[in-house]
Amino acid sequence: MSLFISSVFTYDEDAGNYIQAVEAADGQALEAGTRQAINNFVIGCKQDGIWNAIKASCILAGARTRLGALTPLVGTAPDSFNFVDANYNRKTGLVGGSTKYLDSNRNNNADPQNSKHVSVYINTVGSLGFIGSGAGGAAGITQLYGNPSLARNNQTSLANSIGAAATGLFGTSRNSGTSYAARLGGVQTTVNVISDTPNNANFFVFTLPTLTYFTTARLAFYSIGESLDLARLDGRVTDLINAFAVTIP
Repeated sequence: MSLFISSVFTYDEDAGNYIQAVEAADGQALEAGTRQAINNFVIGCKQDGIWNAIKASCILAGARTRLGALTPLVGTAPDSFNFVDANYNRKTGLVGGSTKYLDSNRNNNADPQNSKHVSVYINTVGSLGFIGSGAGGAAGITQLYGNPSLARNNQTSLANSIGAAATGLFGTSRNSGTSYAARLGGVQTTVNVISDTPNNANFFVFTLPTLTYFTTARLAFYSIGESLDLARLDGRVTDLINAFAVTIP
């Protein structure tokens, strides 16, 4: 089903609803090209079969204002702490700091033990916690950690090394009780680690739920949900952020 909101362009219903919500938060319309980039992203995710796996997500770029960027693409809006307008750049995203973070309002136990993905799009490399449902030592946690890049996906074992710090999509996706896929800087690997019962904690972005390990990275996207194809997600998010660089003055 499509939603017609322009005299010259027909939008996917989910994309159109998101665009209208962003524009309401911004108090003004987006550029036609920015609208189309968002629409192309949503349609592309649906074509790739990954849209329904995304349960909580924000595009932390594109919108005219920081409040617009915190409008949820999917799921519940995050609670924002200590960010100010100067932390936001329409083309590159939201930058973290020593006290700045988002509570995604998505619990790690909301998705099945062996069907879980989490991702962020990194525009400026930073260290420490990009996104996580717990800190090291907790049982059944999921997290992405920076510089060097470390990850966990519904596990109690030690974090797994994914590689050196890199920009672009950083994500993991588990569809097995014995391994998960990890992707960073366009390179995908398989991590062999047994899953554990997901812990009961919301995902925080730009830090971990202990409110330690705040990152100074600049992030343009995050997503949380069930297992999906990380390569396809990477392609769609990368195309979106590249499109913003062209459509936004």
